[in-house]
Amino acid sequence: MSDTYTHIVLRERPVADILPDTFETKTVSKDDLVPGPQQVVVRVIYVSLDPAMRGWLRDARSYLPPMQIGEVMRATGLGVVVQVGTGSQFEEGDLVSGHVGWTEYAIMDDTKLRKITPPPGCTSIDFLNTLGLIGMTAYFGLHDIGKLKSGETLVVSAAAGAVGSLVCQLGKRAGARVIGIAGSPEKCAWVETELGVDKVLNYKSPTFNQDFKDAVGYLDVYFDNVGGEILDLALTRLNKHARIVLCGAISTYSQSFVDNYPLLTFGSDVPSDSATPYGLRNCVSLIAQSAKMEGFIVFNYASEYPRAIKELAMGLADGSIKRKFHIVEGLENAPKALPMLYSGTNNGKLIVKVSDEVDSATSKL
Repeated sequence: MSDTYTHIVLRERPVADILPDTFETKTVSKDDLVPGPQQVVVRVIYVSLDPAMRGWLRDARSYLPPMQIGEVMRATGLGVVVQVGTGSQFEEGDLVSGHVGWTEYAIMDDTKLRKITPPPGCTSIDFLNTLGLIGMTAYFGLHDIGKLKSGETLVVSAAAGAVGSLVCQLGKRAGARVIGIAGSPEKCAWVETELGVDKVLNYKSPTFNQDFKDAVGYLDVYFDNVGGEILDLALTRLNKHARIVLCGAISTYSQSFVDNYPLLTFGSDVPSDSATPYGLRNCVSLIAQSAKMEGFIVFNYASEYPRAIKELAMGLADGSIKRKFHIVEGLENAPKALPMLYSGTNNGKLIVKVSDEVDSATSKL
């Protein structure tokens, strides 16, 4: 067994797209893997790749501190406890989830981990998707922020993505008419045929704007994962008291923040390069339709996760909630896989397999 392990750190902040030299792989001695009181050493099995990771690379105020140069790339993951410190609540062999990062091994505080036991009909990697932050985002975003009611019209962007595909299914379970938006004929077909969505629109179609108006009519809830021009279009099709759930803005994640540009004065031109964030033009519709647009952070609902997990696990077990994974083999491929989220080339919830699943022979350091 090797006496070293690897982790991947932030080398430099990308200005726009993530580049090959954004991250750096380093080899580290296992001699440093000594847990302190109420700490454990975790051997990482899987890490999740999520759209929000691009925002963490910016040196800007947000709901989490920005990544620092030289810091192990932040990521939620699953792992097995291989060594415990004094007073730890965990035991060797426990399967756990937490922000382990892009690494083969991690020293973690007990308070930063959660022991997981897959419910009947579920798998461990469901805790990186339907039973993890993805599922919690879809569940509380739709039900608490969107307040979707039976008979209403729900529109979901990035409907083939991990969050979007679950929102579509939860919308149908709630009795809504659901219109999805995706970026390829194959993705549209999967969402409509496999997930039972009423209609799915390809935003790359030259007739998308008219297709949107014809299919949607007017909407009650728009679950926004992309921002930009599609959000602006949705703003023109609001019913009275419509709700827009601001979950993500993946179309803008590789663009520069507005405050990276010089302040503009009245009459000056807005920068027109491709890195400039799209400026919404139709927000006045919120006033005219007494509508609401609200963002949220899923961590605010942490105390309520158990009831959501219980409901979603039942759906997975009976097959009424479907999911799809895109698994990339090897931690070294995480930097190349992450940009797939922003080009839409992944086909399912994107995760990286770092090591083999738990067994009695691999639960030791």
